[in-house]
Amino acid sequence: MFENIKNHLFDDKELKVVENHLKKFPSKKSATLPVLWMMQEKYGYISEEAMEYIGQLLEVPSDHVLGVVTFYTMYFRKPTGKIHMQVCTNVSCMLRGGYDIYHYLSDKLKIKNKEKTSDGMFSIEEVECLGSCGTAPMLQVNNQEFYENLSVEKMDGLLEELKNKYGNLEYAKY
Repeated sequence: MFENIKNHLFDDKELKVVENHLKKFPSKKSATLPVLWMMQEKYGYISEEAMEYIGQLLEVPSDHVLGVVTFYTMYFRKPTGKIHMQVCTNVSCMLRGGYDIYHYLSDKLKIKNKEKTSDGMFSIEEVECLGSCGTAPMLQVNNQEFYENLSVEKMDGLLEELKNKYGNLEYAKY
């Protein structure tokens, strides 16, 4: 099915998964999100080359793929730290200390938005709503874990917890 695609970034097994995704949708374009997710799971981020490749796979312009990647905060355009923290600063979180938490982490780790620490352990990103307004302020780690009802005072303990949890993992996924 994908014989004419150059620069295979997915192996044959992964291309079978792409084919299965395509069967679920009325058009190839509709599979953009899950195929992007597969790419990010494999490489940790979505490169320009990956966007072009996905465009070829799904027979859509790479600009469409770029638009999706830049719209959703779950996709990264450059490598992140092993522990990628997204701090919500939307209205509910802002009113309950979201910016205080973001600035505390940024200052403590000596990194700015979308940067990572020199050891590659942590990265931080300020994001809009993560959908947990009732338990604000909150942050999300590695697109999969939510930490809610936070305060600046809890941040040192959370950083230690995250180091213990993710510190021994290979730098393959994030």
